[in-house]
Amino acid sequence: MNEVSTMKDLPTNEKPYEKCLEYGTQALSEAELLAVILRTGAKGISAVSLSKKVLNGSPSTPGLLGLYQLSPADLMKIKGIGKVKAIQIKCILELSKRISKKRVEDSLDFNSPVQIASYYMEDLRHCDQEELHVMMLNTKNRLLGEQIISKGTVNASLISPREIFLQSLHYHAVSIIIIHNHPSGDPTPSQEDILLTERIKQAGEMLGIELLDHIIIGDIKYFSFRENKVLFIE
Repeated sequence: MNEVSTMKDLPTNEKPYEKCLEYGTQALSEAELLAVILRTGAKGISAVSLSKKVLNGSPSTPGLLGLYQLSPADLMKIKGIGKVKAIQIKCILELSKRISKKRVEDSLDFNSPVQIASYYMEDLRHCDQEELHVMMLNTKNRLLGEQIISKGTVNASLISPREIFLQSLHYHAVSIIIIHNHPSGDPTPSQEDILLTERIKQAGEMLGIELLDHIIIGDIKYFSFRENKVLFIE
């Protein structure tokens, strides 16, 4: 027998909208929450069943976290997911990342590596390639701006401090913090990471722009060069 294809055809106690109104969003399963976003299923499959298929779309990481690994093209390979539904899923993931960042943005302490790591964690821990970001600060340690300097392999031979300091001078920054991620999930710095940090630190000293820290983001873990006194001796 074919499954129902829309949520209105489900039994009342299985309808995500009614369940949400009666018991709250926390009572919904991950598949039900996603079904509310998708709204409809496909021929022969309900929205909830389609959502379960989507949540198992990543072979390496099933569940919500696996959605970050799926591109719109990957999502559209799932029967019942077209361009619109794929974009809806990617947009809700982006919205969740921005909400996570906004929560700490206004009270961010740039002398606190753990706060900076938390600020970037959801943005960077799901990335399947390395990204190097720079935060530029004024004399009062307030954020002037953020820029992505590179995407791909982050190492000293491929990244020129010139790119970083051109941005810093444009913003009239007096200090910077650099942040990048390790897709492996292990934030331990490599020799290339250390060499890159040393080059940026030395270039900043010549220009009068202080490198406050280099923070590497892993999977719910981070490494701070300053916190671990690597090249930063107080």
